[in-house]
Amino acid sequence: RMSRHAKKLRDHDINPCVAETDATTKCMNDNNYNKDMCTDYFLKYKNCRKFWHEIMMQRKRNGVKPEMPAAEERKKILESMG
Repeated sequence: RMSRHAKKLRDHDINPCVAETDATTKCMNDNNYNKDMCTDYFLKYKNCRKFWHEIMMQRKRNGVKPEMPAAEERKKILESMG
């Protein structure tokens, strides 16, 4: 059984970077936890977190709720950016 925290991390509406998290974990597993082999994955994860954090802070400043857009809305945001 997953903890409440673990469930939140797996929820695509709460965590915009589930795919990046999974890819990083898989890379680490596949490469015997050699971080050097997974640098690109860590970078993609970090960029994902940074990007959505900035969106969230902007929405917070503008009084937009929810502060983190749901998965479907995030998809539209990304599509509009090309």
